[in-house]
Amino acid sequence: MAELTTLESLLEMGFERNRAEKAVANTGNQGIEQAMDWLMEHENDPDIDEPYIPPAGNVLGGDVDSQSSAEQPTLADTAAGTTGDDDADESTKKQMTEEERREQVKRLEELMRVKQAERRERERAEALEREKQRRKQGQELQQIRQKLQEDDMKKLAEQRQREKMEDKLARQRVKEKIARDREERAQKFGGSSSTANPSQPVLPSPSSPTSQGPPPSKKEYDESRIQVRLLDGSTITAVFKAQEPLAAVRVYVQVNGNTPEGQDFTLLSPYPRHVYTELDMEKPLKELGLVPSAVLVVTKK
Repeated sequence: MAELTTLESLLEMGFERNRAEKAVANTGNQGIEQAMDWLMEHENDPDIDEPYIPPAGNVLGGDVDSQSSAEQPTLADTAAGTTGDDDADESTKKQMTEEERREQVKRLEELMRVKQAERRERERAEALEREKQRRKQGQELQQIRQKLQEDDMKKLAEQRQREKMEDKLARQRVKEKIARDREERAQKFGGSSSTANPSQPVLPSPSSPTSQGPPPSKKEYDESRIQVRLLDGSTITAVFKAQEPLAAVRVYVQVNGNTPEGQDFTLLSPYPRHVYTELDMEKPLKELGLVPSAVLVVTKK
């Protein structure tokens, strides 16, 4: 019984001749398994169905001498496993019966199904590994984003703590200054009344300044109630320390407002209209005249 050649086997299995010839040529006619592996790996090549063009040395009728041309095998001879020296032996081989041919094709088709199943399993494993890598990278990215957010919140909390401490120190200095001013006024008024007429004490009258004491000082506000009108027309209200910078209000809007992420904005006072700059963001609310209360408007830059 004569076995089918690799090229014949591929043709019997239903492969196009162009594909079969390329598979046999590119695998060096090493067998049906190698040819099938090559076909499955290159089935998506754009030129897979183009006619196979053998190298110049394998083309009969070239510019070489007739002896070398006769000895050089063509693709069909290679696929059939024959050369010019064994033409006589090939003619003596018996042809396969139809039943034997069908049996061999059946075995080859089963081999091809096994190869395809192995390839699908390999592709499934590779896809699963890629999905694992994608999820791992996503988790790492999420952890990085979370850490950045935590760092930002920590920095903001530390900044608020520093601002509170500075505000506390500022209030302490103000209290000390008020106490010194009162002491100086008491000493001043007390000295002038004693030196005016040492022989005759001056009785304070109901209308005299000494009976009324020092003039009341202007009330000091240490907090400011800020109302902010957002881009969509809604408002939010919060209370800030008078010594907090305007940047604290902008951070509050970023955290608690509905401003789109990444949207750059600034603040302005409607009456009188004044747009606050980056330099103003570092100034205390009291210095900007936003104490004890104010209305600000969010506007796009």
